[in-house]
Amino acid sequence: MRGPAAFRFQPFSRKQKQVLTWWLEPSPYRDHDMIIADGSIRSGKTIAMIDGFITWSMATFEGESFILAGRSMGALKRNVLRPMFQILTAKGIEYRYHRSEHYIQIGSNTYYCFGASNEASQDVLQGLTAAGAYADEAALFPESFVEQMIGRCSVERSKVWLNCNPEGPFHYLKTDYIDQADDKKILRLHFDLDDNLTLSEAVKERYRRMFSGVFYQRYVLGQWVQAEGVIYDMFDADRHVVDILPRMRRHWVGVDYGTTNPTAFVLVGEGIDGRLYVCNEWRWDSAERGRQMTDAQLSAEFRRWIGNIQPERIFVDPSAASFSLQLWQDGVRRVTHADNAVLDGIRDVSSLLGADMLKIHRSCKGLIKEKTSYSWDPKAQQRGEDKPLKEHDHSCDAERYVIHSIRNVWRRWVRQEAA
Repeated sequence: MRGPAAFRFQPFSRKQKQVLTWWLEPSPYRDHDMIIADGSIRSGKTIAMIDGFITWSMATFEGESFILAGRSMGALKRNVLRPMFQILTAKGIEYRYHRSEHYIQIGSNTYYCFGASNEASQDVLQGLTAAGAYADEAALFPESFVEQMIGRCSVERSKVWLNCNPEGPFHYLKTDYIDQADDKKILRLHFDLDDNLTLSEAVKERYRRMFSGVFYQRYVLGQWVQAEGVIYDMFDADRHVVDILPRMRRHWVGVDYGTTNPTAFVLVGEGIDGRLYVCNEWRWDSAERGRQMTDAQLSAEFRRWIGNIQPERIFVDPSAASFSLQLWQDGVRRVTHADNAVLDGIRDVSSLLGADMLKIHRSCKGLIKEKTSYSWDPKAQQRGEDKPLKEHDHSCDAERYVIHSIRNVWRRWVRQEAA
């Protein structure tokens, strides 16, 4: 089939070359059963892993089945399949992508595509016999999926390829695989920004400025470190809080809905200077006020608060179906469920703060206060999980709903800034 434009190969680093060749006869790791490439974002590990996996599978097997897995089908298509098709096109290798049935035919081999978004995802692997597997963003997979995937690779000489960015030190990939690499015959290759020879020093410096705290340690230094303390430790009131707002090109609204907990509305605008601004907020804390509001009362307050502003979208807490319906019945349009991926949303907000591309107006006192107290849950860390405490998070959640839901808008700006 006709695919995307051919991949333009650049010189590979020493570590990328090791990914491409570890399975070959001269390599001391050729008898290992698994490779794990972990480390910094943009460190060149993904392209090398995709190229290495496809080359290995085609050179080693004919007529076998393989697993291609991503955090979701959308992520797999974006992060793996597109560059894989570009690489195949550059090498003149024909392939056929059966989009509706989620598999790819390359020569006589078949590559089945899977998303690993939750515990139930492992069920789709049952009954499959595979000669190998490639997992992208594997640290975001449920442990049950990884175990099932490894178990499916029962063909003689099969190998498992895992690619990931670091999470916490108690994550199962760290404790059960990386820390036991020698005993389990796993080749672990740790990447950093310098292992990607295509990145200029200016771009690498840009990424170093974008992150701080735990996200800097994980995504720039590539360390498996614990998320602890205040979540937005990069927030600096002197830097991020403003008294004057520029003219706005457009607006969005985030709504975190509560009954016994506070309800928060935040208005986010795109300034003419290319930054995002939290322009205004509204909060109702029934515990402080001594009474709860009905959905109809909250809707009336929302309409009064928003005034004549026509936001492009109103992102509402997905669990607040009754309030979304009330807004719609009261004539408020463009209401949609927010993308409530907590960790991804926190990373997005952190990235924008670190890149100096998100500002907060001084009138948003609730959000500013929460920025200094919104914290990681230490008990969840001991279970290998990153979770925020459900405290001091209502305006933060409303802000996160907007930032993460419009990520396709602002990520273009970040890429332009990094170029």
